[in-house]
Amino acid sequence: MNEKPRHDGAPSPAALFRSLHTSARPLALANVWDVAGARVVEAAGAPAIATTSAGVAWALGAADGDRVARGLVLDVLARIASAVAVPVTADIEGGYGQSPAEVGETVARVLDAGVVGVNIEDGTRPPRALAERIGAAREAADRAGVDLFVNARTDTYLLGLGDPATRLRDTLARARAYVDAGADGVFVPGVTDPEVVAELAEGLTVPLNVMAGPGAPSVAELGALGAARVSLGSGVAQAAYAAARRAALDLLGTGGYDSLDRAIAYPELNALFPATR
Repeated sequence: MNEKPRHDGAPSPAALFRSLHTSARPLALANVWDVAGARVVEAAGAPAIATTSAGVAWALGAADGDRVARGLVLDVLARIASAVAVPVTADIEGGYGQSPAEVGETVARVLDAGVVGVNIEDGTRPPRALAERIGAAREAADRAGVDLFVNARTDTYLLGLGDPATRLRDTLARARAYVDAGADGVFVPGVTDPEVVAELAEGLTVPLNVMAGPGAPSVAELGALGAARVSLGSGVAQAAYAAARRAALDLLGTGGYDSLDRAIAYPELNALFPATR
């Protein structure tokens, strides 16, 4: 899907999404996994939509961690992108491929789905492996004519990789390798400590993305530390499924329904969708 220039003077979705990354007002992303979630988040005023790979996998009946079929994920992404007017970025785990070439194919198909940003993670892979995947993603985007925002996720803190004494230095070394390979941003989940966030932001030449949750500094506070993007990861999906469990326990235990008292009203939710397709 070649991204054609707009004639109304408005930036393209890819250019708009790229411009949203600023520590002055960090891009706040409440990650979703289906069309309904995307429409609810967009209606709440979100300037962009991000997916959670964990939420998508769970909704499709698979565990998180590159265990869901690529085609199923691509179908979800296409449905989300076609349902909202704001830019969409997708968490594609390790790229849904065994080789850089296969990752490049994934990215090409993600772009065809209308997505303008991706997260690709290293996990326990060596840094060189992710650098090669990022390079393949960048090549695929260049061929498609889309200014794709590639967010390189490193799991050094999330998974506790390496020596804690050198973890910050090792994380920045990985980040620089990913940027050299074509990454536009770096995502370091597992870090909300203000001092570490500030050091990461200071050591990067691209926008820093952190994952937040209960107890973490606010979006504005993280921005003041240098973060340009704050996402909730799988947190929204976990909270939604916790709500489903509370409702079930309430119903099956006491026979009550009070756990539903904060539900979105049916007419409000239903109005987010077209009457016909």
